[in-house]
Amino acid sequence: MTLWDAVILGLVQGLTEFLPVSSSAHLRIVGELMGGVDPGAAFTAITQIGTETAVLVYFRRDIARILRAWFGSLRGRVPRSDHDARMGWYVILGSLPIVVLGLLFQDTIESVFRNLWLIAGTLAGFALILGWADKRGAKSKPLSELNARDGVIFGFAQALALIPGVSRSGGTITAGLFMGYTREAAARYSFLLAIPAVLGSGLFQLVKSVEEPGGVGLVPTAVATVVAFFTGYLVIIAFLKIVSTYSYRPFVYYRLGLAALVVVLLLTGVLSPLGSSA
Repeated sequence: MTLWDAVILGLVQGLTEFLPVSSSAHLRIVGELMGGVDPGAAFTAITQIGTETAVLVYFRRDIARILRAWFGSLRGRVPRSDHDARMGWYVILGSLPIVVLGLLFQDTIESVFRNLWLIAGTLAGFALILGWADKRGAKSKPLSELNARDGVIFGFAQALALIPGVSRSGGTITAGLFMGYTREAAARYSFLLAIPAVLGSGLFQLVKSVEEPGGVGLVPTAVATVVAFFTGYLVIIAFLKIVSTYSYRPFVYYRLGLAALVVVLLLTGVLSPLGSSA
């Protein structure tokens, strides 16, 4: 992979990570179009460190407040009923499904799940589910009404993103809409919930890539990660403004259109379902 390729993939990661369109699917598709090479699950996970760092920077005050309250509740200085203290526990609770399932299905995630036929199907299928949730959801509950049960449901919805094409933010936002949360509340919790899982996965893959050299390479991956950070930060700002005003319908149409395009490119031989190793 050239540095220019890395810049392009970093832009793709930053532009799509927080939108309900699946960044892993886009990296898989764009990588294939750029030369028939699948950048791989490890590259995807590591570049997500860049976008999650953007989340840390953008939500730094919220994160610091939640951490202070959570640690304070452990020492008895803050009531366990405090909203921020409970949020800390809910983020931990909601992170467990993706950690456990990610470890159990690691080999499948890095191989079978990256088949472009499967990705086309998940892009289309979850587009319809997102559209249904956005239309039927009550969209009335603020994030302050989050409880343990909802936190677990959010967590399992996030875990669906282990399959490229589902979308981590799309899964959690869809679950939030079905449970009656506002679009903005679902989106904000999606950002917070992703921090432990995505950073953990990225750091795990980073250490693994150092111990087992090969694949894309550290320099292109680092370049893509930095580009993803700056791009992702701008997307966070724009996305939160969009969801507080508009519906998710444009994303539904986009996912359906992308799925149809992938199917056409597969049928015409432009794309290979399994690609080749990086």
